[in-house]
Amino acid sequence: MAEFLYETHMHTSEVSACAANSAKEQIKYYKIMGYTGVIVTDHFVNGNNGCDRNLSWNEKMHFMASGYENAKIAGDELGVDVFFGWEFSIRGSDFLTYGLDLDFLLKHPGIDRMGIEKYSATVRKHGGYIAQAHPFREAFYIEKCYPVSAHLLDGIEVFNAMDSKTANAKALSFAEEYNLPKQSGSDSHSIGNYIYGGIKLRERAQSFNDIINAIKSRNIELIM
Repeated sequence: MAEFLYETHMHTSEVSACAANSAKEQIKYYKIMGYTGVIVTDHFVNGNNGCDRNLSWNEKMHFMASGYENAKIAGDELGVDVFFGWEFSIRGSDFLTYGLDLDFLLKHPGIDRMGIEKYSATVRKHGGYIAQAHPFREAFYIEKCYPVSAHLLDGIEVFNAMDSKTANAKALSFAEEYNLPKQSGSDSHSIGNYIYGGIKLRERAQSFNDIINAIKSRNIELIM
């Protein structure tokens, strides 16, 4: 049976200050690794984003989308499906956000200052999906490592290839306790330290919503 591999968590050096490889370099490598598609989730402007903080909101958001746009060009050339998402940060806790576009961001100046309750409500009101990334990660920049209330999430990352086994095990236990949809991601910032992660679908997704709905319905296999 055919399997279609999708990365759910990837960064580009165009946007994420901590990433080492460009969108084109990343997509070329994912093609070699046999992936069907990639969700670009660069750090939002309230996280480790490389944009000039003096830019206007519109300029910041166009910068925010530049990694995705370059990845899409490369994906179209190589036959890799590329989708736009981002990793929203609140005091070091990160939230993968899917299903919304640049137009949504342009229409919501100041969204970067929202707390998780208001952010979750805004994303969902406009048809988006929110999942907490690496909820038990311990790092100097994280104020407190813990998952937020389950009712604020549509899913949770239970395997992050850059996280410890202990942190991933805690995330898996939390997802099972609260019956949250599970997802896996490489959290790739560089093709040099790439570790296998993401999800497998039985059929090729025809749209981003197909991927989101597959995660929500648990109709996926986790790459761990």
